[in-house]
Amino acid sequence: MDSNTIIALSPQQDIMGIRKHIMKTQSYTHAFSALDLGFTSIPNRILMGSMHTGLEEKPGGFSRLAEYYRERAEGGAGMIVTGGIAPDIRGWTKPFAARMSSFIHVLKHRKITRTVHRYPTKICMQILHTGRYGYHPFTVSAEKRKAPINPFTPRAMTPAMIRRSIRHFARAASLAQRAGYDGVEIMGSEGYLINQFLSARTNQREDKWGGSLENRMRLALEIVKAVREKVGRKFIIIFRISLLELVEKGNQFDESLILAGKLADAGVNILNTGIGWHESRVPTIGGMVPRGVFTRVTAELKDRLEIPVVATNRINRMADAESILASGEADMVSMARPFLADPEIVQKARENREETTNICIACNQACLDHVFLNRSASCLVNPRAGQETRIPRPEDNRAKHPLRIGVAGAGPAGLSFAIHAAARGHRVELFEKEQDIGGHFTLAARIPGKSEFLSSIAYYRNMLEVHRVTVHLSRPFTPGDAARFDKVAVCTGIKPRKPDIPGADLPHVLGYREALSGDFTPSGRVAIIGAGGIAVDTANYLLQPNFRGVSMTDEEFFTHWGIDPLSSVPGGLTMNPAAPESGPLRGRITMMRRSNAKPGAGLGKTTGWIHRLELKKGEVEFIPSVQYRSIDPRGVSITDGEGRERRIEAETVIVCAGQVPDNGLSRELDSAGISHLLIGGAREADEVDAKRAIDEAVRHAARI
Repeated sequence: MDSNTIIALSPQQDIMGIRKHIMKTQSYTHAFSALDLGFTSIPNRILMGSMHTGLEEKPGGFSRLAEYYRERAEGGAGMIVTGGIAPDIRGWTKPFAARMSSFIHVLKHRKITRTVHRYPTKICMQILHTGRYGYHPFTVSAEKRKAPINPFTPRAMTPAMIRRSIRHFARAASLAQRAGYDGVEIMGSEGYLINQFLSARTNQREDKWGGSLENRMRLALEIVKAVREKVGRKFIIIFRISLLELVEKGNQFDESLILAGKLADAGVNILNTGIGWHESRVPTIGGMVPRGVFTRVTAELKDRLEIPVVATNRINRMADAESILASGEADMVSMARPFLADPEIVQKARENREETTNICIACNQACLDHVFLNRSASCLVNPRAGQETRIPRPEDNRAKHPLRIGVAGAGPAGLSFAIHAAARGHRVELFEKEQDIGGHFTLAARIPGKSEFLSSIAYYRNMLEVHRVTVHLSRPFTPGDAARFDKVAVCTGIKPRKPDIPGADLPHVLGYREALSGDFTPSGRVAIIGAGGIAVDTANYLLQPNFRGVSMTDEEFFTHWGIDPLSSVPGGLTMNPAAPESGPLRGRITMMRRSNAKPGAGLGKTTGWIHRLELKKGEVEFIPSVQYRSIDPRGVSITDGEGRERRIEAETVIVCAGQVPDNGLSRELDSAGISHLLIGGAREADEVDAKRAIDEAVRHAARI
């Protein structure tokens, strides 16, 4: 059979638009082999890693969590680790955060375990004590030393407090066992309490709990021993070990190896790897991090131990997971955010339909950024994540009366609406004025560190075919087309705002679309009008010409961020952890904005600092609080925040002054009296907000 043959399914299956596209067969021999722990067996080697959703603290949240985890278990996860649950109040992430300290908590968690155990999947509860990372005034740590990312100063734990904390970890594990969990994961990395005791960076105590490595390891080992004694031998204990801390004065890799051996002796069944601290100034999970770049440290650990070791961080494809396992770099592979993007990621690989997997693009915008804003986690490319009880799956929500639907615009909103409406049984036609689909995702994919957006476009392209959406390229939708359809959805997106500045129409003044087109090569100095997310992206695009639309190699990434992962250097950082490259525009870009906000002020908390750090490394000059006077061939005349008149010399001026809805079609339809849905940026322009656009599109498609 030809590798591109489409198999016709039964009429009942085919009407749902679910067709399997046979590609070159990918063998998943290692990923789908069971992991035998002696007293129990994990059905495959894919672990859904811990991720706090925020549902843990919501009214009715555990019922929603149960369905959230159920879909991932049904989707084939071999083992699930829950979001972090505190052993006591001092270990809270924030006031009234989830904890496991009484039988009342056990009853709530049983909803999760009973639901997940309808499937072969194992589930473990993560026990997380935040230490000095807790966002509340009751924080404790090894020392009275405030974290740079937290306003609260912790209290140094007394020996009595330490012993009590050990008992609370053991109590939490015992309660988790009563709740029906198959095991627990003890969080000992990412800079949380146990890690704070383990590292000389945060533990210079002079008693038996600090100072020397032997003393610094004591808390971790005593917790493991106490937990093992409490739960018995037939209960999984995972320890999340910090292998690469990426902070100054952090532990050396050899110290982590010593700890790993002692943890195994103390009763740990599986070692999960942790990379970086939350206060680290090195990216570890963003899109600029190459896929699977940190597996070399896992491989080094695996060679020294007899217990299973888990690889983690920026592994978002089953093919990559299989490669890691086949090469012997790990015994299991952890994927957290990829299960947000597609709960069926494992099952789709098993059924040889991986091309229909919705890929995590490592943007963090709706998952981690939401958590840091005290909002429930979801996913930019899959708004159903965390909303499973509120947004039904298309296959469970078939349209009773299929409609003919015309969709204008094949950007993120139009694509999402089209495939979800078609998946419900509607007959959908998609119109795009450009030569290809993608919209602003196509522009985003050209930005250094955002090449994963290409994966999302490929997913949409495959799903349009799967659900038989008719696509018209280089063909804008017109009011005359509306008569052929029962419903029309206008998803025409946004367009750049034109600034009211004299000289803005001069030939050396470009919009960001032109600057990011790939056809523009700047010469001389560049002035950027605006300092929002698009402006920051544009500046980084200009600064890093070698990484436009492609990912860094592992070695390029390590060099760029000053990482020496297997050396004896404390924290795995070289002497210059932010060594800048000498690009042609380094020190030749000026960015301005009318407000006094920092560049990219609206960017997410987990990635905004990375983009701003790149600007700093590229020596970008930033001028806030400006008034634009005029643009001429020599540059931009402004009045700065101190009232001084200045000329910013520039041979090229790029306008990134915001966006407005591209709603001309909507106005034409209104004038013709044609009702229509207005979705995404065409309704409201707010930066380039694909998260909101896709969410709106999926919700509309579920209701139509």
